[in-house]
Amino acid sequence: MADNTISIDDLTPAEVATKAVGVGVKKAGLDFWTMFVLALFGGAFIAIGAVLATTVGSNGAEFPYGLNALLKGLIFTVGLILVIVAGAELFTGNNLMLIAVLNKKITLGKMLRNWGVVYIGNLIGSVIVALIMVMSKQYTFAGGAIGKTALTIANTKSGLEFWSALGLGIMCNILVCLAVWMTFSARTTAGKILAIIPPISAFVAAGFEHSVANMYFIPVGLFIKAFNPEFSAQAGEFANLSWANFFVKNLLPVTIGNIIGGAIFIGAAYWFIYLRKQK
Repeated sequence: MADNTISIDDLTPAEVATKAVGVGVKKAGLDFWTMFVLALFGGAFIAIGAVLATTVGSNGAEFPYGLNALLKGLIFTVGLILVIVAGAELFTGNNLMLIAVLNKKITLGKMLRNWGVVYIGNLIGSVIVALIMVMSKQYTFAGGAIGKTALTIANTKSGLEFWSALGLGIMCNILVCLAVWMTFSARTTAGKILAIIPPISAFVAAGFEHSVANMYFIPVGLFIKAFNPEFSAQAGEFANLSWANFFVKNLLPVTIGNIIGGAIFIGAAYWFIYLRKQK
């Protein structure tokens, strides 16, 4: 008689590595429009997490920095929870697809196709949410404190030096891909959510740089500055905030750092540990 019981035991790290290969194969096999629309969702979901983090982080100077950072980190986890549980494609998490390439289950070209489509979809989804939020004027809430926080975040990120942004990007996606990796081990929705919260809270609280989150954080500041210059002028000086700085000083080095942190430090490392052919 067949045993139809379902195990609720979480997967071991070695089993997760095998599952990660299968996930990479499925992602590589998505048709263009499915991949693209799921990427739009991915960018929008992370942007929602960023909206909430900006709102929660709009505290006065008397609020302890560390506690404020932790609160922002905890609330930002909503973004990845939506990606994993509701279903979406996220460029930073998809950096783990390298494990399927190294295991010779997909080609490098198929992985890069996924990365390219998802990256562009994430950018468009994030920018759409940024435009909606500026149109809604939610940034004027709390006496304009939310808008000032949004502008400050965008200006700070746009002023990073290349090597600083690269290093912060590496550390960020080590934690993001560890969160995604741990969700592969969970068999329940609750287990996936619990796997996400600690590493995502940690990367936000530590001030690491996430390319897709920055696709919201910086454009929303740029849109506030462009569409409401009076508000921006009253909020302060934001000399670093420009589209050129967004792409060159932030998005480029952070994206490179995210790939190194996620694809190499997590994906390739776990392939080497669990899946390489050993003598």
